Amino acid sequence: MVQMIHRITIAGSLFLAMTLAPMALAEGEDVARGEALFKTCTPCHGTVGEGRDYATAPSVAGLPQWYVEAQIMKFQTGARGAHPADLDGLRMRPMSRALFGDEDRAAVAAYIGQLPPVASAHSVDGDAEKGKALYIPCIACHGPEGQGNQALGGPPLTNMTDWYLESSIHKFKDGLRGADASKDPSGALMRTMAMTLTNDQAVRDVVAYLRTLGN
Repeated sequence: MVQMIHRITIAGSLFLAMTLAPMALAEGEDVARGEALFKTCTPCHGTVGEGRDYATAPSVAGLPQWYVEAQIMKFQTGARGAHPADLDGLRMRPMSRALFGDEDRAAVAAYIGQLPPVASAHSVDGDAEKGKALYIPCIACHGPEGQGNQALGGPPLTNMTDWYLESSIHKFKDGLRGADASKDPSGALMRTMAMTLTNDQAVRDVVAYLRTLGN
């Protein structure tokens, strides 16, 4: 009886190993494929996803896979980057279309997600203490520490390029992003929240506070 149980245990372990091994291999292959696909992104986003200010391309290193996939899809479908005044988005749209199907999106997003975050220089001046109070309505979607909330589509805000955060908030406020709730419901929600920041200084204050999170 003991020998039979031992044999069953060994057989079960072998079956589990054989089942999981292809899965691990597939994930490794996805990242390797994603690295190859990401080479088309490096002129703007940098070789390690650090971003390049002169190309107005933010750091993407370490962004969660689910968020990167969602944003690529938005660019591909025109839910993002289609407004004629969004020059950065218009440049990103054709680049997103170099990825074909779910597998390409998942592969490049998996690669980006495993890149270590890269610290960027501060370029936005604001009052972090005032920004802390202004950030309170943002906690539901982005978390008290800016860690993000996948269920609500809120990305993490730590380690993000500060000028990009400032620019993004203004795009939401001006209707360049999130103007069509039918195409971009999470963007439409963000636009509503961005409108609570009534002036440029308030935007800078929130960004200054976000820089203090995750440190």
